[in-house]
Amino acid sequence: MLFRSRRVVTPEGVRPAVVAVREGRIDSVLPHDTPLPDGPQLVDCGKDALLPGLVDTHVHVNDPGRTEWEGFWTATRAAAAGGITTLLDMPLNSLPPTTTSEHLDVKRAVAADKAHVDTGFWGGAIPGNVGELRGLHEAGVFGFKCFLSPSGVEEFPELDAAQLRAALTEIAGFDGLLIVHAEDPHHLAEAPPASGGAYAGFLASRPRAAENEAIARLIDLARELDARVHVLHLSSSDALPMLAEARREGVRITVETCPHFLTLTAEEVPDGATEFKCCPPIRERANQDALWAALADGTVDCVVSDHSPCTADLKTADFGQAWGGISSLQLGLPVVWTAARARGHDLADVVRWMSTAPAALAGLTAKGAIAPGMDADFAVLAPEETFTVDPDHLHHRNRVTAYAGRTLHGVVRSSWLRGQRITDHGRAIGRSGRLIERNSA
Repeated sequence: MLFRSRRVVTPEGVRPAVVAVREGRIDSVLPHDTPLPDGPQLVDCGKDALLPGLVDTHVHVNDPGRTEWEGFWTATRAAAAGGITTLLDMPLNSLPPTTTSEHLDVKRAVAADKAHVDTGFWGGAIPGNVGELRGLHEAGVFGFKCFLSPSGVEEFPELDAAQLRAALTEIAGFDGLLIVHAEDPHHLAEAPPASGGAYAGFLASRPRAAENEAIARLIDLARELDARVHVLHLSSSDALPMLAEARREGVRITVETCPHFLTLTAEEVPDGATEFKCCPPIRERANQDALWAALADGTVDCVVSDHSPCTADLKTADFGQAWGGISSLQLGLPVVWTAARARGHDLADVVRWMSTAPAALAGLTAKGAIAPGMDADFAVLAPEETFTVDPDHLHHRNRVTAYAGRTLHGVVRSSWLRGQRITDHGRAIGRSGRLIERNSA
């Protein structure tokens, strides 16, 4: 197959090119005016951009056990419609959680015949399962997630300081990766509890100090143990200077943020609009500006969804009671591109944040770039075309979204997985996703 576009996003930048694909891999990237041989199928994208398929390393699929919230069939179909061709499923909100090798087997069995995109799994680090971590690592999980404050579900408790040290010591022993929901429980306990419909009250209940303190402790422990750690869904810009300094010192720490922190602000959240609730929370506009600056200078590595859906009834109008999570799997690319272009960034930046860097985080050496030898995973994007978000057109199982009614730039025309078209104008064409393991893709 041959893919031709006037805007191919390659590691060297955006340029006209022809991408030759053989047996599901990229064979070569050729000049746009290369004479085309007879025989191969040509996909001519014209002026639409050809991007590497996005890699989303932070998705809560919730299947099995809470499949009414989301499931592998609906989540991966939504991902494909949004230009995501690889995702990693978080270990919690499903029953059982992915905290033992046996539980991983259950998860894989449920996902095996439902994946529209390549799908891998994080393991979980919870109190009492240190002895399970090496087995999960050997079974192919991409790393281990833990919470430093309550997760919201009783079957996935947080780690205290001693438990965190024990888990990270074990993980460092086989050079694994710990990914961390970093909010300090003592700061959260001292903050005023959230209740009612006022967003200001919820924001006060999740202060920046909780993130800052947890990240400072994580940096210290990673430095001491020479361990690999990753900060999930960074919200507080106050933590950026210490993260930048730690990286300069050689501490092996990486950082992600999410589309909602880059595009939504506390000032605009209406009272009672709990579709905007997530933990840590959406903060003020000035905080958002600092996150964008950190993306530009490399302090923040990647942008991933933290897609965390629930049934509509759990999004009550009370910020203290409503489930915290934002559904954005299908919308992340246009949401980020709309804001990025307004701030002077180009498609190469978006690809770096949403494809190349997440692939590197997970060790997916065949994903995240249009280059010879890589998987032929593509998203065809019309960057200048706009659409208005209609929840009825989303593939998520529960179509609650904080982006309803927003006009966005960037229409995903089609998605391709190893050279096979999997969506066409948002419509699923076929299901060719595979279950992937660490070091296997």
